[in-house]
Amino acid sequence: MAVRKFKPTTPGQRHKVIGVFKGTITATTPEKSLTVGKRSTGGRNSSGHLSTRYRGGGHKRKLRLIDFKRQNDGVPATVKSIEYDPNRSARLALLYYQDGSKAYMIAPNGLEVGQTVVSGNDVAPEVGNCLPLSAIPVGTLIHCIELRPGQGASMARSAGTFAQLTSREGDYAIIKLPSGETRKVLLTCRATVGVVGNSDHALEQSGKAGRSRWQGRRPHNRGVVMNPVDHPMGGGEGRQSGGHPRSRTGLYAKGLKTRSPKKHSSKYIIERRKK
Repeated sequence: MAVRKFKPTTPGQRHKVIGVFKGTITATTPEKSLTVGKRSTGGRNSSGHLSTRYRGGGHKRKLRLIDFKRQNDGVPATVKSIEYDPNRSARLALLYYQDGSKAYMIAPNGLEVGQTVVSGNDVAPEVGNCLPLSAIPVGTLIHCIELRPGQGASMARSAGTFAQLTSREGDYAIIKLPSGETRKVLLTCRATVGVVGNSDHALEQSGKAGRSRWQGRRPHNRGVVMNPVDHPMGGGEGRQSGGHPRSRTGLYAKGLKTRSPKKHSSKYIIERRKK
């Protein structure tokens, strides 16, 4: 995977850096049986009232139905294509199972068209294979990790991310997550071996405001330019700093811990994420 830079022929092209599809994306249209239409809300709730600001517009998208559970155990699948997904930063791999079914999975680094992947308890820990944490060697880089057995992958799913299985303690595996957090996860939970592909996504730059509009993001107003009635940081004669950074509802925006101290899963966290 590489990125493409442009000659500064226009202000929008000057800082534009995008990913290269040629050589990495092998199919231009998604599998029709695994796609559904995605409705755009524009930030409105079921009553039609604006509940989330700065949303709206954007290109039409289709949702790809991704198999995060990988419960088709013991049935080998062939990678038919590597595809783009407009709803996430990672690429998708289209799998054709030997029993005739089809599914999408998050494409890890190094996965190629024609390669065979499989899931199950007694599967070799090779890139793209999905197996329980009890069957993965210590030190292996993994992604698409379950938090509860059978729930489906919920951690380390975005482009270029990975976690590391560092050790085992009783019924739990000790995993170091991309955020730097170290936590316990049940050994019966599943994970996929390898690193999520498209790691160069972090190098991309939009280059112009219009690309945000294509993605459904409308212009965002800062709090300090509002009136005091609209924001705690608003108002002031001349240009004022606005005081301590706060949210629109008055909560501190920087440094305030928002995680509930009584949260049930806190006992599984060994070391907090790095700031």
